[in-house]
Amino acid sequence: MNYKDKTIIITGASSGIGKALAEELAKRGANLVLGARQYVTLCEITSELEKQYGIKALAVQTDVSKEEDCAQLINQAVLTFGQIDVLINNAGLSMRALFKDLDLSVLKNLMDVNFWGTVYCTKYALPEILKTKGVIVGVSSIAGYRGLPGRTGYSSSKFAMNGFMESLRTELLKTGVHVMVACPGFTTSNIRVAALSKDGQAHGETSMEEGKMMTAKQVASCISDGIEQRKRTLIMTRQGKLAVWMNKLFPAFTDKKVFQLFAKEKNPLIK
Repeated sequence: MNYKDKTIIITGASSGIGKALAEELAKRGANLVLGARQYVTLCEITSELEKQYGIKALAVQTDVSKEEDCAQLINQAVLTFGQIDVLINNAGLSMRALFKDLDLSVLKNLMDVNFWGTVYCTKYALPEILKTKGVIVGVSSIAGYRGLPGRTGYSSSKFAMNGFMESLRTELLKTGVHVMVACPGFTTSNIRVAALSKDGQAHGETSMEEGKMMTAKQVASCISDGIEQRKRTLIMTRQGKLAVWMNKLFPAFTDKKVFQLFAKEKNPLIK
C-alpha cells in the first residue's frame, strides 16, 4: 500500500504508540483522523503534523468505551475525507493487580476499552473499508496469546480482541479487506504508567526495566511496514515469538517460566 493521500484512523493517538503511529504515517504521506479523550493534545498533534509533513489531519475527541463516540469518529472521518482506507484500533488500557485483590470494575473497564472499543470502531468503519478494500488493524499484545500474572483483565481483553480479529479476517477473506493483528513486545509508553491498580487508580510508575524495551517509534515503524506488506500477524520481538510457540508446544513448562519472569519484576506481585 502506498500511503500517499490514504485516510487512516488511529485511536489512542494522543500518546505512546498511537502518537508515534500518527507521526510515522504522516511522514509517509497519509491523511489522518486521530481519536483520543485528550482533545487539546490531539489538536496540538494534528496542527504540528500538518505543518511538518503537509498532510491533512483531523482531531476527534473519542472515548472508545462509548459506542456513540466511536460512531462519531467514523462519521467525522467520512465527512471530512470521503473515505477510510485504514483503521488502526490502538486505544488501550493496562492493569497490574492480582485477581484476588481486584475490584471487578477494573476488569470491566479494560474490556470496555480494549475489546469493545475495537468492536465499536470496526463495526462503524467496516462499510467504508469494504468500499476501499482497506485494512483493519488491532494493536494487541503477547498477553493476547499467553495469559500474564497480575494482568488478568488485560490478557482477557487482548485474547478477546485476537479472537474477534481472527473471526473477522475469515469472514472477510473474499472481500479484499485485510485484517492484521500487531503484537508489540514490552514498549516504553505511557500505558504501563497509566496501568490500573486493584482499585482502578493509575499506578503512576512502571514495574519494568524501560531501557530493555522497544520504543514507541520502533513499534510504529513495524506496524506501518506491516500494513504496507499486508502482514497477517505481526509479532515484533524474539521473546514474543518464543512465548507464543512455547505456550503452544510446552504450556506447563511455559507457566513456570512466565511465573519466574514476573517474580523478578520491580515490587513483584507473585513470589
